[in-house]
Amino acid sequence: MSTLILNIKQLLQTHESNIIILKGEEMKTLSMIENAYVYIDHDTIIEYGKMEDYRPIEADNVIDATGKIVLPSWCDSHTHVVYAGDRTSEFVDRINGLSYEEIANKGGGILNSAKVLQDTSEDELYDQSIKRLNELIAMGTGAVEIKTGYGLTVEAELKMLRVIKRIKQESLAVIIPTLLAAHAIPAQFKSKKQDYIKLITEKLIPEAADLNIAHFIDVFCEEGYFDIEDTEAILKAGKAFNLQPKIHVNQFNILGGIALGVKHNALSVDHLEELNDKDIEALKGSDTIPVALPGCSYFLSIPYTQARKIIDAGLPLAIATDYNPGSAPSGNMNFIVSSACVKLKMTPEEAINAATVNGAYAMGISNMYGSITRGKKANLLITKPMNHYSEIPYAFAHNPIEQVIINGQLL
Repeated sequence: MSTLILNIKQLLQTHESNIIILKGEEMKTLSMIENAYVYIDHDTIIEYGKMEDYRPIEADNVIDATGKIVLPSWCDSHTHVVYAGDRTSEFVDRINGLSYEEIANKGGGILNSAKVLQDTSEDELYDQSIKRLNELIAMGTGAVEIKTGYGLTVEAELKMLRVIKRIKQESLAVIIPTLLAAHAIPAQFKSKKQDYIKLITEKLIPEAADLNIAHFIDVFCEEGYFDIEDTEAILKAGKAFNLQPKIHVNQFNILGGIALGVKHNALSVDHLEELNDKDIEALKGSDTIPVALPGCSYFLSIPYTQARKIIDAGLPLAIATDYNPGSAPSGNMNFIVSSACVKLKMTPEEAINAATVNGAYAMGISNMYGSITRGKKANLLITKPMNHYSEIPYAFAHNPIEQVIINGQLL
């Protein structure tokens, strides 16, 4: 099946040679062709350029994109889409004055989600999760990292991995599975944290590795959860089974987790609502990308990641949803791009770069996704008619997406 898109008002993120990451000043420029076309064969971008250079091409589908923007689909590098139930009651608790930590201390938070998930069948968990994922795809997301972490038992974590595998097999979207081995400490291990870490390193990680599903190992490095020593032990155990690190870090406190992530060649360090100069220095010269999660800051009313400090230091930045039931119950990347502009003080160019090529880098897939480049996979968005791509973040409460193409298929 081939698709030809003609008369594109603005074709974004075009690169003659492959690009896998944008850093610092590079993020301020969004490569673009005005009045353009793009030709897709099967699942691959074959050709693109200016309409004035277009020569007739035979295609199964021809789309007239007059007045519309075409760009790579959003790459959401941090989600927890596979979960059971919801935490609406905790949302109300926060409105009534309880903090995230206070809710967790009374048995809410991650422990609440874990209990519900443990009691949910694998089929029901799949049904709930695939419905969420399909909603994200309809809003323009073509690649999604999905973490475990709401199991908190070996059996439940493995159940989550099997569900993620099933989603990966059934969905057109690119699915990147991550074993969030250490997300919280179960109640029965509250005074025996080292026993739980031993369970993770000696049983969960080896059994998860045997399933050959997860690509990455992740840890929630935070006060009251897993400290630097805990995190390093778990990352080392994951690396022994070829799981590359990613870390939840600096959400509420600075413990030194960013430097630890760099030390262990983490692909990404995510959250960074708290940040200092040592963290910035640790990231310089590394292959580790910071990931900001503005939806979490919005929902919890906590500080936003200092995107300007990161980008102005010459570093790359990706943005993602953190879609989960407790702290960011939305997977709408259009809102994330908008909130990056409004709250993180990023330009539209920086935000779109952070949500496409840099988001793909934070999942390890930017060699094939995240830009309009000949030979890359055809995951594209076609917007509704608009004058300029800046309208995507400007109209923050509206859905700018008209059509979605995933793996060359028009949805």
